[in-house]
Amino acid sequence: MSSTASAIRLQGITQRFRVIQERPDTLRELFARLFRGQTTYHDFEAVKNVSFEVPNGQTLGIIGRNGSGKSTLLKIIAGVYRPTKGNVEVYGSLAPLIELGAGFHHELTGRENIVLNGLLMGYSKREMLERQERIIEFAGIGDFIDAPVKQYSSGMYMRLAFAVATEVDPQILLIDEILAVGDAAFREKCSERMRDFRRAGKTIVLVSHAVDSVMGQCERVLLLDQGSILFDGAPKETVGIYRSIMGLEGRYAHEDF
Repeated sequence: MSSTASAIRLQGITQRFRVIQERPDTLRELFARLFRGQTTYHDFEAVKNVSFEVPNGQTLGIIGRNGSGKSTLLKIIAGVYRPTKGNVEVYGSLAPLIELGAGFHHELTGRENIVLNGLLMGYSKREMLERQERIIEFAGIGDFIDAPVKQYSSGMYMRLAFAVATEVDPQILLIDEILAVGDAAFREKCSERMRDFRRAGKTIVLVSHAVDSVMGQCERVLLLDQGSILFDGAPKETVGIYRSIMGLEGRYAHEDF
């Protein structure tokens, strides 16, 4: 597959973190131990030599048990983490929904954060003000739009974050479990907007534990296990393998896992 046909390309990605084994009680004690060489630690590879491409317009799901490297991989694509090894290429504008409230200033109102989020994604204040009323209408949080976001529930955060990310009309949308905190009506509203994105030829990468989201939204699914790709294929087959290794063969397909 050539790079011109790809929205995302990852080659040989490894992400290594240093884990301190004996956690000191204070920051001062930590630096004292580091200075004296007394701190013990080990390196942990959250992602191990992962390579794949996402064609333009594809909706890719990423599943796996907790700690398999799903969120780390999405943050690498978003540019939050710089990989220890390997190369990441992203072709097109990108909107990440990878952490609840990320990019929000808690002391600012929802209305002010709409502009702030847009600026962080490279849009001008004028462009965000033109989109503001559509964002507010989609989010549907009423008078809370003029309240500081530190007063928001997790559902309100998600509503506003999703509304901003999808209204700026990115070419690539990254979603990490954020839709799980909304109510059923809003989740359906989000699903419909994602279907609109797919019809418009946008690229979506969705990390989720919810089988219904993966089966209903994705054309292709990656199964991660201990930081590596265990399987890459059609949703039904990939989910079936995951359910098998997790011992979930007897559970209904719509259940979360």
